[in-house]
Amino acid sequence: MSPRPVLRANPNTLSDREAMGLPDDLVERVAELPLAGHDDLLARAPGELAVLAEDAGQPFDRRYAAGTLLGLRGDPRIRFDDPAMVEVPAATVRLGLAPEDVGEVVRRWEHVGVLHSWIAKETPVHEARIERFRVMRYPVTNHEYRRFLVETGHPVLPRAWRFGAYPHHLSNHPVWTVSPEEAEAYARWLGERTGRPFRLLTEAEWEYAAGGGDGRTFPWGDEIGADHANTVEHGPLSTTPVGIYPAGASPFGVLDMAGNVEEFVADDYRPYPGGEHVLDDLADGGRYRVARGGSFTRFGDLARCRRRHGWYSREIYAMGFRLGESV
Repeated sequence: MSPRPVLRANPNTLSDREAMGLPDDLVERVAELPLAGHDDLLARAPGELAVLAEDAGQPFDRRYAAGTLLGLRGDPRIRFDDPAMVEVPAATVRLGLAPEDVGEVVRRWEHVGVLHSWIAKETPVHEARIERFRVMRYPVTNHEYRRFLVETGHPVLPRAWRFGAYPHHLSNHPVWTVSPEEAEAYARWLGERTGRPFRLLTEAEWEYAAGGGDGRTFPWGDEIGADHANTVEHGPLSTTPVGIYPAGASPFGVLDMAGNVEEFVADDYRPYPGGEHVLDDLADGGRYRVARGGSFTRFGDLARCRRRHGWYSREIYAMGFRLGESV
C-alpha cells in the first residue's frame, strides 16, 4: 500500500503530480493488461457484462474489465434519448455544514492541503424545500456527448479528447473538460430532441441526491473506502466506466456522485443563507459555477456531499456533468 500523501502547500501552487500526491516513478493501479485473467467475459453478452460491472460482490478488477469491454462493444446502460433516471422525492432537507465543524473537517484533510476558506463555504446549515425531480443515474458519457456534437455541429470539443479525436475505447466513461455553458447546451439539445425538461441540477438538488439529506459525509456513509469512489487515493488515475463503484451509490441509488469527474450544477457560487461570502482561489476571477462530487484526479475531501468546488485553470480539474429532469 502506498504511503499516505502529505502536501506541504496549497495544491494549486504545486505541479499536477505533486498536487495528486504521486511519486516520480511509475504508478500502476490496474493490471498492465486489464482484460487478462478475464477471458470468460469475452463470451458474455453486453447485458450480462452490465450486471457484472455493477455487482458489488465482484472484485474491482473484474468490474473494471466488464466495464472496459462494454465500452468497446456498446454499453446497454447508455440510452441516448431515454437516459436511466432515478426519481428523488420532494422534501424539506437540512443542507450544509455547521460552522463549529469546519475546524474538524480541515484537520481531517489538512494532509492534502485543504484550507479553512474552502470548507467555510459549506456553512451554515440551512433548510431547503426541494420538489420532486429526477436525476441521471450516471454522468453524461463520451458516447452521449459525441452524438450531441455530431448532430449539432457544436464547435467546442472536450479538451480531454486528445487532438479532438473521439476516444472510442472510453465511450462509457464520463465526458470531461467541458464548460457549464456546454453542459447547458447539451441539456437544451436533449430536451428539444425528446420533449422532456432536462436541465442541470440545482446545487441543493445535487447535495440532496448525493447524501439523502441525512447529514452523511459521503453518498454511502461517513468513512471513505478503497472501493467506494474513483478518487486519487485508490483509483486508476483515469476516468472509469460509469457505475463500476456500486458500493458508492447514493441513498437513492445514483452512481458516481463521488469521484470519477466533478459535476457542474446550475448555480454560480453564492453564500448560503446566513453565511459569509468566501474569497478563495476560485473566486479570484470573479463569478464561478459550482461543481460537486470530486474526481479521479483529486482526494476524497472533494467527494464529500457538502463540498462546494468549481473549475480552476488546471488540467487536474476534471469537470463533467449529469442532468436532472423536472417532474
